[in-house]
Amino acid sequence: MSTQYERYQRRAAEVPLATAEYIAFASRDTFLGVPARRLDQLTDDPAEVVILGAPFDWGTTYRPGARFGPKAIREADYGAMDGYRPHLPTGIDPLGTLGVVDIGDVFVVPGQVELSLERITEVVERVARTGKVPLVLGGDHTITFADATGVARVHGFGQVALIHFDAHADTGEHQNDQLYGHGTPMRRLVESGAVPGHRFVQIGLRGYWPEPEVVEWMRSQDMRFYLMSDIEERGLRTVVDEAVAYASRGGVKGVFISVDIDVVDPGMAPGTGTPEPGGLTSRQLLDAVRRLAKELVVLGADVVEVSPPYDTAEVTAYLANRVVLEILNGMAERKLGV
Repeated sequence: MSTQYERYQRRAAEVPLATAEYIAFASRDTFLGVPARRLDQLTDDPAEVVILGAPFDWGTTYRPGARFGPKAIREADYGAMDGYRPHLPTGIDPLGTLGVVDIGDVFVVPGQVELSLERITEVVERVARTGKVPLVLGGDHTITFADATGVARVHGFGQVALIHFDAHADTGEHQNDQLYGHGTPMRRLVESGAVPGHRFVQIGLRGYWPEPEVVEWMRSQDMRFYLMSDIEERGLRTVVDEAVAYASRGGVKGVFISVDIDVVDPGMAPGTGTPEPGGLTSRQLLDAVRRLAKELVVLGADVVEVSPPYDTAEVTAYLANRVVLEILNGMAERKLGV
C-alpha cells in the first residue's frame, strides 16, 4: 500500500497545478472573480491574460511567508467578486477589455527549490505558448528566474527585456552557497542568456546591498539601474522615460515586468520579507507600472514578496492587487489605442 508521502510525490509529478488537498496555502478563489480555467483549456479560450500563483518562499533569507502571497493578493478587494473593474481615470474595464482568466496556483513542492522552479517555468511556458500573457502572483523573488525563463523560451532568449522594481538588485553570485534564492534570480537570468544584461532596467534600488564587486559585475553586463537617490534627483517620470527607451532598443520583442513589493517604502507596504526604508510611494509605483504597460508590449509580469504574516490591515496585499490591475489597465489602454 502506498504511503501518504508516496501519493504526494506521485501527485506532484503528475499535475502542474495545486489543490487544497495537497497544499494548504494554495489559493482557492480567482483574482477578482475572473473566470477559472484549467491549463488545458487555454488554447481555445479568447482570454489574453492568464493569472497564476506561485506559492513559493523557500528562497527567502529573512522573514518568510510569501508562499501565502497569491492567496492574499487574490482576496484583497472590497467590491463584489463579479470580474468587473472600471478604471476611474480611463473608464476602461481591463478585465473585460483584455479577457482575463485564472488557472490557480502552480503545484510547487515544499522545500524543493529546483524542482519547484522547474514546475513554475513549465507552467509559465505553457501559458505563453498559447499566445497569452502570464501574470504570476508570488511568492518570493526567486520565482522570477522561472517566470522570465518560461516567457523567454517562447519569445526567444535575449529577445525579452526585463524591467525590475525592487529595493534590491537580486544579482548575487550565490545565496548561502546555493545558486537559487531571492537574492540571485537576475544573475541567473543573465548567465543563462534568457535575459542578457543589456535588456535589464532596475528601478528603486537602495540600502546596503549588494557589495561593490556585484555592482561592478552589473555594470560590466550593461545593466541599467536607478537608485532611489537617482529618482529623487531626476524624478520618476524621467527615469521611466529612459526605461522605456532602454527596454525598446535593439528589436526586442517585448518586456517582462517584475515588481518586488519592497520597492515601496515599508510604511506603505509593511508585509514583505526584507523591508528597506526610503522607497517609492504606492502612488508612484502604480503610475509607473501602468505607463510601462501602456507604452511597451508586455509579454509577462510578476508581483512578488508579499508576506501576509507581516502585513498591517492588508495594505500590502491591497497594493499588490492594484499593481496587477494597473498593469492590466495599461495593457488595455495600449490595445484600445487611448
